[in-house]
Amino acid sequence: MHEHKELTDIQKAQIIVLGRHENPTEIGKELHIPRRTVSSFLQRYKNRGSMENLPLPGRPRETSATADRWLVRTALDKSKLPLKELKNICNLSFSTRTIQRRLAEDNVRKWRAAKRAKLTDENAKEHLRWALLHQHWTVDMWKKVAWSDESAVKKDSDTKTVWVWRHTGKAGKIEKYLPKNVVGKRQDGGTSQMIWGCFAGNKLGPIVFIDENINAGVYTQILEQNLLWYIEALASEDIHDIVFQQDNARPHIAKVTRHWRENMGREHRFTVMKWPPYSPDLNPIENLWAILKLNLHR
Repeated sequence: MHEHKELTDIQKAQIIVLGRHENPTEIGKELHIPRRTVSSFLQRYKNRGSMENLPLPGRPRETSATADRWLVRTALDKSKLPLKELKNICNLSFSTRTIQRRLAEDNVRKWRAAKRAKLTDENAKEHLRWALLHQHWTVDMWKKVAWSDESAVKKDSDTKTVWVWRHTGKAGKIEKYLPKNVVGKRQDGGTSQMIWGCFAGNKLGPIVFIDENINAGVYTQILEQNLLWYIEALASEDIHDIVFQQDNARPHIAKVTRHWRENMGREHRFTVMKWPPYSPDLNPIENLWAILKLNLHR
């Protein structure tokens, strides 16, 4: 969007003189001024008999367009800066409220920072290598991946956010803790159940309830009793060459587990996908866990 510029007195005088013999289109081309600007000025001059602009309503703007752009650029570049520090870094003399308004004009405001696994440069490179390795996989190839993971399901772990209507200010502080505006929460966090599950394509696998701490021995036992028969069930439906996916939790990558997978993989004809570190968002089973927990709390 072009920044609006007022006509200079010289431009106004030129338009008035040329307007006696030429139309706005011709004047605009000659003076390199938009036709609508020329036409609007001539109409105002005709109505008011003066080429002076009317005074603008309200207080004059405290900031220049250049300062506004610098403010927005700095806020987006240093997104975690508190408002007062942003003001100091930009060397601005006006109030923090004015800064908020200027940022709001550009649709910039403070949001709660998203929480994600913190990746090192090497972690990020491994993610990229994984993505490049699988970028040309077809849908049929992805259907042969057996996605797996553990998840803790809590009795009081309803993931839905409840919104309530209440006043702002002092009245809102009083209303905040009224029984009708509160969602109950157990002090002990509620009953928790650890589960393991897997699926491939549209073929749901078993859900296993785990009542002990997971170590390499417990984990290989889960796979022995549940993964192997699931792979055999897929084979009975003519789904072969399964690729088993698991994350890099310690019991999953322990030497005992690795030896078990290698032996069972040869016997039952499945391979194991090399999984990049800190990649929960890549595993679609997270969506199934979310659906399961949502339905559990309905």
